[in-house]
Amino acid sequence: MSNPDGLLVDVAAMVESEHCNQMSLTVVTGGAVITGRLAPEAVWRQRVAEVLKDSDRLGPFSGIFMASSAPAHPDRAEPPTHLHFHVARILQGSVGIPETGGMYRIAIKDVSAWTVGDFSYSDH
Repeated sequence: MSNPDGLLVDVAAMVESEHCNQMSLTVVTGGAVITGRLAPEAVWRQRVAEVLKDSDRLGPFSGIFMASSAPAHPDRAEPPTHLHFHVARILQGSVGIPETGGMYRIAIKDVSAWTVGDFSYSDH
């Protein structure tokens, strides 16, 4: 979207202000369907940093995610520009990858469609 959807920006702002990670969302961006739960940016950055820190090869990158570019406080004056997903999957046919969920950062302006809730698959 060349102009970010105001309603989606409001959803992201509420997630940021509440420090809540229970908002499930499914978005279409660049032709991919991504489904999962939103997290506040600071929480998302912390989780990514923890994962990277435990890696022998990627450990040095963990500091980037905790750098001063992280928002100082969630009630900042400017609206959020990105969605921060955790426990998220890219839907490919009848499969969600990765199965355990991943961490994705998506620019709100790049979201072409969205819906509240996430999609789960079962073999039943």
